[in-house]
Amino acid sequence: MNIRNEDVREVIVEIPEGHTHIRCTIELADGSALTFNEATVSNLLRAFVAVKTHPRTRRVTLRSVRLDERKNGYAEWQLLEVANEDV
Repeated sequence: MNIRNEDVREVIVEIPEGHTHIRCTIELADGSALTFNEATVSNLLRAFVAVKTHPRTRRVTLRSVRLDERKNGYAEWQLLEVANEDV
């Protein structure tokens, strides 16, 4: 799926009532919606900035990994960077 600007009806970035983390909802022209948790958007932005600003990096791949051992307060599932060759 390739989502173009004209496919997006509205983007809502908010902290929902009763929550402490940001949610980002992208409402599409066809009536469907995608809602992302703060951690997902943060990882996406980190990867985007890495590709945009590094002189040789052309790809960053993040993979969902379940961690049995993690820092206190961190989610069980994390998007972790996997090895990519510079292109």
